Amino acid sequence: MKIFLDTTDITAIAQLSETGLVDGITTNPSLVAKSGQNFEVLLREICTLIKGPVSAEVTAPDHATMLKEAFHLAKIAPNIVIKVPMTQEGLKTCKVLSDQNIMVNVTLCFSALQALLAAKAGATFISPFVGRLDDIGLDGLDLIADIREIYDNYPAFKTEILVASIRNPAHVLASAKLGADVVTIPPDIFSKMFKHPLTDIGLDIFEKDWEKTKQQILKA
Repeated sequence: MKIFLDTTDITAIAQLSETGLVDGITTNPSLVAKSGQNFEVLLREICTLIKGPVSAEVTAPDHATMLKEAFHLAKIAPNIVIKVPMTQEGLKTCKVLSDQNIMVNVTLCFSALQALLAAKAGATFISPFVGRLDDIGLDGLDLIADIREIYDNYPAFKTEILVASIRNPAHVLASAKLGADVVTIPPDIFSKMFKHPLTDIGLDIFEKDWEKTKQQILKA
């Protein structure tokens, strides 16, 4: 499963990309607003740090302007993925872009039928939002299971399931068990995935026992 970071924090991207485990980045208008930075400058900087897909979202509501924005953003770097909303206008835009071999991420997906339409439009990624479904009393992971089942029924679909709106490491684990292709997660959740209290306890025991041997692997 691929791991994307859902952030515009350049410092976090630079630090966590050094692990070699970050496969891509997703951004959205809210994250850009939070950063307080110029969108295009931000994207160029991210694309120097990450060679995998970097999602950049269009903001226009209509197909014609979405296309103009998409072509403009796609010129920033070859790994830019155009992010479009799960609307009729968004899928019209997706179809045109995918026919021209431009990667597309269809965002704000909340139903399996929407995911079906996105796949037919040639989306590279579909982004179902599990956390927001949980927030209204539904089980967002049920949507991931439904999309996986539908996509597996039709091998011609090449759209990857990119699980978004992840709230905790348990969402990541469940998504992997359901066969999601990608998860996009905030940096803090990525960092939590490395941790387990028994790992910390074990390391502490090993360190104390090694000190007793009075040995060094690398000589001073």
